[in-house]
Amino acid sequence: MEKIKCDICIIGAGSGGLSVAAGASQMGADVVLIEGHKMGGDCLNYGCVPSKSLLAAAKQAYAMGHTGDLGVTAVEPQVDYAAAKDHVAKVIETIAPVDSQERFEGFGVRVIRDWARFTDEKTVVAGAHEITARRFVIATGSSPFVPPIDGIENVTHYTNENIFDLRERPEHLLIIGGGPIGMEMAQAHIRLGSKVTVIEGLKALGNDDRELAEVVIGSLQAEGVQIIEGQQARRISEADGRITVETEGGSFTGSHLLMAVGRKVNLDKLDLKAARVKHDRAVTVGDDLRSPTNSRVYAIGDAAGRMQFTHVAGYHAGVIVRSAVLGMTWAKARQDHIPWVTYTDPELAHVGMTEAQVRAKFGGQMKVVRFNYDENDRAIAEGKTKGFIKVLVANGKPKGVSIVGAHAGELIGMWAMAIANGQKMSAIANTVLPYPTLSEINKRAAGAYFSPQLFENASVKTIVQLVQKYMP
Repeated sequence: MEKIKCDICIIGAGSGGLSVAAGASQMGADVVLIEGHKMGGDCLNYGCVPSKSLLAAAKQAYAMGHTGDLGVTAVEPQVDYAAAKDHVAKVIETIAPVDSQERFEGFGVRVIRDWARFTDEKTVVAGAHEITARRFVIATGSSPFVPPIDGIENVTHYTNENIFDLRERPEHLLIIGGGPIGMEMAQAHIRLGSKVTVIEGLKALGNDDRELAEVVIGSLQAEGVQIIEGQQARRISEADGRITVETEGGSFTGSHLLMAVGRKVNLDKLDLKAARVKHDRAVTVGDDLRSPTNSRVYAIGDAAGRMQFTHVAGYHAGVIVRSAVLGMTWAKARQDHIPWVTYTDPELAHVGMTEAQVRAKFGGQMKVVRFNYDENDRAIAEGKTKGFIKVLVANGKPKGVSIVGAHAGELIGMWAMAIANGQKMSAIANTVLPYPTLSEINKRAAGAYFSPQLFENASVKTIVQLVQKYMP
């Protein structure tokens, strides 16, 4: 067995692990990167990249048949489902070199393609290699969780890990789970010609502001997606090529089944007990992302048990580089400034605290301001007037922002920056934006916060009258 000593050993070549490896190696650290499956992890191969690629194909198909009042005649799109999957594969293939083993070996990283397990507090074995490191970074990500529903083991079912390999368009896709993955795949498939039924045990898009989530739910229903809420799947069966999901409220039959109920962190192969690393559903870490029971070990991204987003893993990587590479042990991860987006049409984006959280913390100091898409000139010009922004303000600063509408994921960036840097609403209001753009929605929302103070304040009117009377 080859024995290797290094500064930093990273387990997992997904978004977080790759970011740590790139930063640490280029700064001069001796880095070993271990990956037992595919370089690029879930995001490149099964998650963000393929799902957004399929959504892009579906959006194009929908646009051809729904041209609105723009003077262009709608046509029935001719959808080639297999060709849409070819587009997905091509996008993955185009991006893959950025995450490739060759690229990281070019940085000086030792890449080992095997599964890793700890043998003690400072040693990992991967295949024929024994690695001893000053620091370990667990970046193993997560996998789709398939609950033990009665009959599931006897039924052909898909998850995000294999749905993109399906070449034949589902006649009727049943989706168990109404979270972001389930809702995105529902809209993609309804637009590509499938019938779709979503079965959700609680509320669809339950982690988002309900008022805004209802706009997305209504849009999908208008396109033909059947959304069943508040019904847990009790039993699943398959007969004669048809799959039936039974709930306490009824039964639903389709041709294909997608499980999208949540995710589980990939820790099973690591033998964390041998490393004296405390964990439950994820690795137990503090805000420094460091194990309290083995200070050599860090965890990032999904493995750290926090928000499960690719950009969170990338953000955590920056914390790790500052701490483990540069010795800035005071570097900490926070969550109050992390945005997330569901890429349906309309998009649903959020950053910061929820309304309940802001109300609980600030009480009567909280103010809610809104601005509608149908009051924005660019949205009107493009016929994209469905949606609005909702900003939760306390002490003159945005504490939480939700946007539903076209390009909400792009618009949320301004608010993510403001919350991350503790900026006031005036920073948004004072920003000059090009006209006409959707980004003016942000500025108009900030203006709506100040409008009552300027236009409904008797003292302001008195001052203005005096100025006009006596100003030379």
